Amino acid sequence: MALPVFSSDMAQEELDAMVGNATLAANFLKAISHEGRLMILCHLVTGEKSVTELEDLLSARQAAVSQQLSRLRLEGLVIPRRDGKVIYYRLADDRSRRILEVVYELFCKKD
Repeated sequence: MALPVFSSDMAQEELDAMVGNATLAANFLKAISHEGRLMILCHLVTGEKSVTELEDLLSARQAAVSQQLSRLRLEGLVIPRRDGKVIYYRLADDRSRRILEVVYELFCKKD
């Protein structure tokens, strides 16, 4: 996939679209820039998890996990589902998985 090329003769509409897309991308990157949120997304790549499961996997307090899930939900990265008193979360779409694959390749994968 090729990156866009900026030129001095770009139409204002194209520039405006690029700024809008940059804003969306920046908000997405800010949402995943916290290690707690990043770890939550890593766990959700394997499938839906309850808040309690995430607490155990992250060895974190319920308040901290809920706060990070709230931010991920606000940014549209996770979707909650209630089953009685239990709330489950899953990835909202494939964007997080795709980014996490690149992050894993760059920072985690052992060659």
